[in-house]
Amino acid sequence: MVGAGVLGLPFAMSQLGWGPGIVILVISWIVTLFTLWQMVQMHECAGPGKRFDRYHELAQHAFGEKLGLWIVVPQQLIVEISTDIVYMVTGGKSLKKFHDTVCPNCKSMKETYFIMIFGSVHFGLSQMPNFNSMSAVSLTAAVMSLTYSTIAWTTSVQKGREFDVDYSYKSDSAAGTVLSFFNALGTVAFAYAGHNVVLEIQATIPSTEEKPSKKPMWRGVLVAYIVVAICYFPVAITGYWAFGNSVNDDILISLEKPRWLIAAANMFVVLHVIGSYQIYAMPVFDMMETYLVKKHKFTPGLRLRFIWRSIYVALTMFVGMTFPFFGGLVGFFGGFVFAPTTYFLPCIMWLAIYKPKRFSFSWIINWICIFLGVLIMVLSPIGGFRQIIMDAKTYQFYN
Repeated sequence: MVGAGVLGLPFAMSQLGWGPGIVILVISWIVTLFTLWQMVQMHECAGPGKRFDRYHELAQHAFGEKLGLWIVVPQQLIVEISTDIVYMVTGGKSLKKFHDTVCPNCKSMKETYFIMIFGSVHFGLSQMPNFNSMSAVSLTAAVMSLTYSTIAWTTSVQKGREFDVDYSYKSDSAAGTVLSFFNALGTVAFAYAGHNVVLEIQATIPSTEEKPSKKPMWRGVLVAYIVVAICYFPVAITGYWAFGNSVNDDILISLEKPRWLIAAANMFVVLHVIGSYQIYAMPVFDMMETYLVKKHKFTPGLRLRFIWRSIYVALTMFVGMTFPFFGGLVGFFGGFVFAPTTYFLPCIMWLAIYKPKRFSFSWIINWICIFLGVLIMVLSPIGGFRQIIMDAKTYQFYN
């Protein structure tokens, strides 16, 4: 649940400002917890014995066989692929920061090389067959995310505020300020991204009529969201408090001392996104391999898995090397695809399946979430795309 998007939250706060930033963080936490509860409840909404183990299966139940596929599958694929691209960039940047912090006098290496080093790990890890075989990787990722988030906010507090800290909006123009605000909405949306694999994870939990999977799954979600709050709010608030509008789009890049602790935190990020990359890649592997076997009669097995998964890793690594703009990518993809699958698609499916009475409490809450989600989906990509263009102006490709 705690993704590397947490590292961009202080930067988002610098684009939102104190008041709007805290309000948007809190509202996003509440809305996404609510929609996650809906996903858990709908996992077995068709009755005992019938489980929707994939996001698109639930959508097909809600919207029909063909329409459900067309609504969800493209979005879910983009979510998972875009997350893996962002994690390639995050892993490479954190590796470089680790190298530069541990050995400040060593010869500087291109960021591109560090993304390649990070990506090379996944050629091996991607051969794991399913989610159950990844439990150790997932647990490691969870521990790492809690650890580096704690380091990020505690070292920000220990460092204290910059003597000339500035909390005003950084952009010189009103248009620039508004577009940066839009980008920040996408950054926040990207941070709350567990919905896209929640049904796949719930599918691994045994379920009977007496003990349905939704009960232990919901307990797990509540624990996860408490951890999310413990990680997200302190990092966002203390990072912005310490650096103001000069904070980097990755808070750990801004922090310098104590050197050993910052180096450790960046290595924890690397370990975390190694696991998280695989969590988001696994549904893509599953979907594509099923398609190739059923539609094109490929033979299932090690050869298909090795070729297809290696191609996927290579493509995400190439895009990450070409556009290593963490802040812009997170803002663009956060609004474009994370807002639909996280903020409002669960609400639309809930309305379609359960049909709550018009103007009832459930009906009103769902429509409020839909309105907020659509707003983020429309506005955030505009700000994210502008951020990418601005970053590209001063960037030497493959540098």
